[in-house]
Amino acid sequence: MQEQTVQLLAAVSVLGLFALAEIIQGRFFAPEATREDNRLDIAVTLLFPVIAATVLGAATALCEWLIPGQRNALAHWAWWQMLLLLLLADDLTQYFWHRLSHTSVMWPLHRAHHSAAYMSVRIVYRNNAFYYALMPGLWLSAVLLFMGFGWVYVAYTIVKLSVIIGAHSAVRWDQWLYRHRRLSPLAWLVEHTISTPATHYAHHALVQDDGIGHYTGNYGNLLFLWDVLFRTAHFSRRYPPAYGLADDRAHGSEPWLTQFIYPLLRSRRAATVLGAGSHQPPG
Repeated sequence: MQEQTVQLLAAVSVLGLFALAEIIQGRFFAPEATREDNRLDIAVTLLFPVIAATVLGAATALCEWLIPGQRNALAHWAWWQMLLLLLLADDLTQYFWHRLSHTSVMWPLHRAHHSAAYMSVRIVYRNNAFYYALMPGLWLSAVLLFMGFGWVYVAYTIVKLSVIIGAHSAVRWDQWLYRHRRLSPLAWLVEHTISTPATHYAHHALVQDDGIGHYTGNYGNLLFLWDVLFRTAHFSRRYPPAYGLADDRAHGSEPWLTQFIYPLLRSRRAATVLGAGSHQPPG
């Protein structure tokens, strides 16, 4: 079975399992979700694989043209060496890409991810199309695939997707770690190493002056360790009471297509970063 097929099946399986758990708990069909939210969630989830495959194809073509002699040049590396390089080339760069996306330069391409007033597997891939098309980690990963990372990359992405999906899911799997004092050392280790619902929910909070929300930090995707190292981490072991964006609550939600393909399509809303106005992020 080809590597890409295994990767796709694994991603769909993990996403499906968390979605099923949300459905069982009655959290998948969030009452806060508008018609525009539903359309955007479906469109992005279906089109993300297309965008990722396009980046992979384009990067591979560039490698064939610019560095054809480097195909499988690193295939002899040990798995742990490949893993370390992937963590730097993919996960660390994504941390900085995410952090940059909370500045005025990139916020319009990331705003869609925060416009949801709910947490769910539905919003895992909810971003502007150009946010992913330009993501350095995807391009660098494609180069490493060209150089022979193959099955190690597949295993890495399955673990990473599991963590990311789990951190966005309405299934608060980390709660049981905080309920038992005996598990406190394990809870500390987990939350300082990978993204969890508690730490990532804080990043999606509507406000950050309540001791829980922290949308100017907690940027980590797979490793939350990056936030710890670069001092953007916030721990509360609590979950925000509300999510989304204050400007949407004041002016109404943006059309789903505008959020997805801005700047090709701009908003007609008076107060928005997706039109001719300011590009300032929240906070």
